[in-house]
Amino acid sequence: MANDFGAAGDELDLSNSATQVFVEVLTLAVSALAGREWEYRFAALLALQDQNVMGRGAVGFDLAELDWGDSAEERGAAKDFVLRVVGLAARRHRWDDLGYAPPYAEACLRRFHEIVERFDPAGARPAGDVLPVEGCGACCVRHRVLSALPFWDGCVFCHR
Repeated sequence: MANDFGAAGDELDLSNSATQVFVEVLTLAVSALAGREWEYRFAALLALQDQNVMGRGAVGFDLAELDWGDSAEERGAAKDFVLRVVGLAARRHRWDDLGYAPPYAEACLRRFHEIVERFDPAGARPAGDVLPVEGCGACCVRHRVLSALPFWDGCVFCHR
């Protein structure tokens, strides 16, 4: 089974192991950058990609199904945030905390960055349940990342 991240026809298709790495490095980055409501909602979306809770091969999201905001300014800020998160992850932010060397993570992040860059949020058709209304507001003190509360206890690192 595989997990898809991106937009229809322009997707990053990841194995289960690659998905775990992808979600972990993005979690480290989103936890460092989130500061506004939409950003915490995106962090919650990443938290929901935890295969140890959701099931292997059962995660992924389509950018076109996210609610990027009502105005061009909101959509631009949201897209910029996602690009900054991916960029920070690609610069190996806190990768020493992973406890392993992710050999393919940079290529996956580069590909996802390209997908997000090409994506036009103005054409999104939000599905109400994809981007959580309630964002991550709690921090996992042990791992120093945003936790999956209120969805479940712990973070992606707690569930390893």
